[in-house]
Amino acid sequence: MTQPTPDPNAWQAARAPSLAEFEALAGDIYRRLPENFRALCDGLVIRVDDFPEDEVLDHMGLESEFDLLGLFQGTGLPFRSISDPVQMPNMIWLYRRPILDYWAEHDETLAGIVAHVLVHEIGHHFGLSDADIDAIERAAE
Repeated sequence: MTQPTPDPNAWQAARAPSLAEFEALAGDIYRRLPENFRALCDGLVIRVDDFPEDEVLDHMGLESEFDLLGLFQGTGLPFRSISDPVQMPNMIWLYRRPILDYWAEHDETLAGIVAHVLVHEIGHHFGLSDADIDAIERAAE
């Protein structure tokens, strides 16, 4: 059975989502996460920007602004203490342009990629390392 040929004209009006649209998508994905999961994210700030700051790239030793899809900044929950001085809220950054670039090169939905990056960064908020998160993802497959 042959696949129907996609209409090339269907893409003529298509455009990449703006920062505001991308932030709305991320917010919708976040609201769909299980309530008990979101309850542990109280005070977590989620931001969207086109690219990471140069200081972030330098600190992480990255060569290209397209090398980072998301970032957690703050102190993971297990490492916080009530005796710590006043802390800034934990933040998650989602980087629109690198995510869109990744989307263009992979056979995944944009919402699926944003959800994956968001949940990965929330894992850091919970105090998990990249290795911990990778192990959980492998076990879930």
